[in-house]
Amino acid sequence: MTQLMINGKAYDVDVEDDMPLLWVIRDVIGFTGTKFGCGMGLCGACSIHIDGNVARSCITPVAAAKGKNITTIEGLGTPDNPHPVQQAWAESDVPQCGYCQSGQIMAAASLLKENPKPNEDDIKNGMTNYCRCGTYLQIHAAVKKASDLIGDES
Repeated sequence: MTQLMINGKAYDVDVEDDMPLLWVIRDVIGFTGTKFGCGMGLCGACSIHIDGNVARSCITPVAAAKGKNITTIEGLGTPDNPHPVQQAWAESDVPQCGYCQSGQIMAAASLLKENPKPNEDDIKNGMTNYCRCGTYLQIHAAVKKASDLIGDES
């Protein structure tokens, strides 16, 4: 039995230490906002935060998350109190198909935590998740907007 702290709540799970965290989050616990994309850590659809840092959950074994705080898209904000990135995403109407968006949002939140005022090059280099619909211009605009929203909160 392993205990994981996900979105501020402890979960006891009976899984192998080498099981990818993605499958524990989705199939064992039931948070389905974190998506499966490539299974190789390349696309970023499975992006979550572990102790505040972005991680690709499809290649992160459960053992690497023990004793750490895990945040999924479900724990980033709420409908009544969205994270600034979630607010910017909605206001900018970013998604087309939407499949990659939870991972994109988690990556953007991590980027803005590290660099609250990124320039365009910082965003291009920091946002490494793939979007099959090609909404990169909207994604970059939303990251910039979220940066402004975060600045307004200070």
